[in-house]
Formats: sequence, C-alpha cells, structure tokens
Amino acid sequence: MSGLMLRRFNIIFVFVLAAFLSGCNSGDKKLPILGERDAVKKIVNGEEVIDTVYNTIPPFSFTNQYGETVSEKVVEGKIYVTDFFFTSCPTICPVMKREMLKVYKEFKDNPDVMILSHTIDPEHDTPKVLNIFAKDLGVEGKQWQFLTGPKEDIYALGQKSYLSAAQEDKTAEGGFLHSGAFILIDKEKHIRGMYDGTTDEGTQKLMRDMKILLEEYKK
Repeated sequence: MSGLMLRRFNIIFVFVLAAFLSGCNSGDKKLPILGERDAVKKIVNGEEVIDTVYNTIPPFSFTNQYGETVSEKVVEGKIYVTDFFFTSCPTICPVMKREMLKVYKEFKDNPDVMILSHTIDPEHDTPKVLNIFAKDLGVEGKQWQFLTGPKEDIYALGQKSYLSAAQEDKTAEGGFLHSGAFILIDKEKHIRGMYDGTTDEGTQKLMRDMKILLEEYKK
C-alpha cells in the first residue's frame, strides 16, 4: 500500500471511529472535528505546551451559476455543506441532488447556512449550464451555489482539503469519478461530518448534525 493510500485509509478510519463514538454518546451535543491535525508547540504562562491545530479549508476562487466570482468569503461566518458532482452524471448525482434538495428546503433562507456544489466537469458545466441545472432543481437565490472553475483547482480542493474523491477518470461511467459524500463545514472551516449523500438516512443524519452545530454557536 502506498504512503498516500495508507494516509487516506487512516483518515477514513478516523472518520468512521468519530462517527461511531458520536453515535454512541447520545448525550454529547458537540460534533467532532475531522480530518488531519498538527501538533504545535507554544508557550503558555512561560511553559511549553503541545496544542492541536486542525487543518482548515484553504482560500478558493470559483465562478457560480450567475457568472460571479465566489471566494471563501461567501461562507464567512456561516456553516455550509459541500459536495462534488457533474450535470451529465449518469449514476449517483441525480440521487445526490434530490437528497441535497431536502437540506436546501429544511434550511432555506437561514442566513447561517449555505450549500456549495462543485462540478468536476468544468469544461461542460459552464455558469450557463449550472444556472439551468439549478433552476430545473427549483433552486433560487444564492444560498445554494453551483461552482465551476479550473479543474485542477477543483480536484485539488476536493482531494486534499475536503478529503473527497473528485477527478477525471475515463474508465468511470460518465468519464469522472467522485464521492457521494455530503461534507459539513463549520464557521472556522473545519470538517465536522461526512455523510452518505445517496441515502435518506445519511441526509437525515446530516440535517440533525447541522442543527447541533448551529446550537454550538449559540452557547
């Protein structure tokens, strides 16, 4: 097993373990922080201590379905759900979008919540195509944004930051390979949960966790 594959396996194991522990402790109303972390030495009251620093989603710049440039500032001070898809996807994308519509309708017009869906086929999925796609879903306004841009940037963000498969693959049906995960991000840009976006069970768990996360910021 290569170093990269082993690293990915370890990350997935942490996700599964965290989800299991979270599910077992029904009294715990705080979601875990998932993903990679670094141990950093710092001085506190004259003593050296080890602090855990969680990796965050880095700055980005894409174009939404309205032809507008969108950066990380669009989700400043908000929690958000993100995923990867392409409009001509013949497999799981239609199911994922039906499931994400449940999230959109549940939190519609909540100023503290956004949804960012990234296309992994930017050559086909222009802002115009994404705009039509969004309208066909019944999505209005800018709470749910469909993003396109340089494919290298999209793939890198998906694989390295959101820890989600997102890449071109001529052997895959439709020519692209991506995860069916919905990923929950907090206001500090930490990953707080990963969910099966192809099932109602996964979507319902996501929406419950979103409400828990929103409550964290009220305390």
